[in-house]
Amino acid sequence: MTKLTRRQFTLLGATALASAALPVFSFAQNGGKPKVVVIGGGAGGGTVAHQLASDAGDALDITLIEQNEEYTTCFFSNLYLGNFRTFDSITHNWDALTAMGVKKVTGKATGIDTSAKTVQLDDGSTHAYDRLVVAPGIDLIYDSVPGYSEADSEIAPHAWQAGPQTKLLKEKLDALEDGDQIVMVPPPNPYRCPPGPYERVSMMAHVLKEKGFREARIVILDPKPKFSKQGLFSEGWEKEYPGMVEWIGPDIHGGIKNVDAKAGTVETDFDTFEGALLNIVPAQKAGEIATAAGLTDDSGFCPIDAESMRSTMDENIFVIGDACIAGDMPKSAFSANSQAKVAANAIRADLTDARKFPARYANTCWSLIATDNDVKVGAQYAPADGKITSTASFISQTGEDPAIRAANYDESVAWYEAITKDIFGSA
Repeated sequence: MTKLTRRQFTLLGATALASAALPVFSFAQNGGKPKVVVIGGGAGGGTVAHQLASDAGDALDITLIEQNEEYTTCFFSNLYLGNFRTFDSITHNWDALTAMGVKKVTGKATGIDTSAKTVQLDDGSTHAYDRLVVAPGIDLIYDSVPGYSEADSEIAPHAWQAGPQTKLLKEKLDALEDGDQIVMVPPPNPYRCPPGPYERVSMMAHVLKEKGFREARIVILDPKPKFSKQGLFSEGWEKEYPGMVEWIGPDIHGGIKNVDAKAGTVETDFDTFEGALLNIVPAQKAGEIATAAGLTDDSGFCPIDAESMRSTMDENIFVIGDACIAGDMPKSAFSANSQAKVAANAIRADLTDARKFPARYANTCWSLIATDNDVKVGAQYAPADGKITSTASFISQTGEDPAIRAANYDESVAWYEAITKDIFGSA
């Protein structure tokens, strides 16, 4: 089993950063600093801005465009639902990055003029770039679930974009009474994870169990015939929450026919399921700006060069995180952070005399099932045959020593502290 220490996490992608001490020279027109604009301040975009500000020093003009004043992480939001974290502990800002010289612009990017190399914002302003990083996360395809709409998410929350939706789901979970039923419809592949749907079920069950509820139930109506770490979750649910969690695959329910958020029902070919709480998570695609800029393909996500995270649609644009097609890598915060370091190295090589190092990527995903019962999966990756390919992997095993599962949780907490510093410049 691979164990990740905080030091090892900080050093991941070190070869992509080792050139920081080299002198840098601007090639921008009129003698100005090269301009880097980053759209999105999460695990991908925030990391790029931080890495460039740290390693390129005063050589680059860096602008971070983010529509929110604060950022609530989707990763660890399940632990907030399960009462393992406070909401404040998963909410961050970019003050440390602005102190490093990054220009934080609060606004929504609405267009990209690739000929003029400018980004347009919803207030009418434009920002010029020499290199652009697009890290907008995902958008939800609401009508991928029959009967569901964005308006319905205020009744049957998805909580797949953290912030108000996270709070709403928590409020509805805490309001349940014994005997109530939760019905979850997870998303089809590919989807942003975390927040993992099956960890979320575990955290919901944890809250119900801690309240002493004996009759509450959680039904999962999955559009997928199987899911990651299924054996580990099934073992955990049977051990920690016997009789509380029921997973039903498409071969049984036959497909979701209609969601009636107001009535609290999910209709399938097999039966109609009633829930005091519906958690409906639609299919996903790259964030809106990526589509508007023509960076997506027919999949709804953005193809990239595996050696650099450069868009295959435009050599001056890099796409990282949930919005990109990253081969074998999952759509996780760890993945986005790893991709950001590769992109930052490539951008410095483009705009300065910094050396470009071979791309290397990594990911680990932890899932908390119950107190001191944490499982994980992860891999190392490298470019091969035009895509990001797994070169080594690991996964927790069923029947593990409880001490290993407890150590996994401690490891995940250390990782959260490290990655948020990597993204935001401070915890």
